[in-house]
Amino acid sequence: MPLYQATRSEVVGGIADEFLHNYGRGRTILAVDGADGAGKTRFADELAATMRKRGVAVFRASIDSFLRPRSERHGRGRTGETCFHDSYDYSTFRRVLVEPFRLGGSAGFVLEAFDGRRDAPVEPKWVTAPADAVLIVDGVFLNRPELSGIWNYSVWLDVPAEIAFARVAERDGTDPDPEAESNRRYADAQRLYRSVVDPRTKASAIIANGDLEHPRRIFADSC
Repeated sequence: MPLYQATRSEVVGGIADEFLHNYGRGRTILAVDGADGAGKTRFADELAATMRKRGVAVFRASIDSFLRPRSERHGRGRTGETCFHDSYDYSTFRRVLVEPFRLGGSAGFVLEAFDGRRDAPVEPKWVTAPADAVLIVDGVFLNRPELSGIWNYSVWLDVPAEIAFARVAERDGTDPDPEAESNRRYADAQRLYRSVVDPRTKASAIIANGDLEHPRRIFADSC
């Protein structure tokens, strides 16, 4: 008899239930981390939708909405090191989103600050939240030192490089080969990230997301 494979909704629901069991009151923040093409946005959106069905107030943001201007991102060249160090404005992310969200009360916060496609700031849209609310943030490099202490819980989506780059190629029309010169910057940035902070050891939950229909929770001590 074949082993039972949990459905995607069961895996997402399990993470939602675990999080809400441990962090069901107050203002809490959950990160969905992973390489480009890991499926972060979809997983975070489904997690948010699942929590909302359970009656939770959920807000969604992406670290990609806190990019630095192109001139700053690429000012020192387009390498893995600059991708890792120069891409995001973590100061603004903390100042307009994380800190006011944590304050509670009537403090307003902003879910996006920069439009990467236009390479321009976004007109601030201040929102407020009830006393009990969850903020789910997706993006790359979310367990780096600059963001230490922000997350109540983090998910690492584990995906083989060949699958991740194939997904990015389908989405963006890029080369699907992980070893292609055009992909070196992103591959090197992820290697640098893993050398600075092993995200698998920082994550509250590791999800093997190579099969989008049947993701699977795995544990670092058994990998």
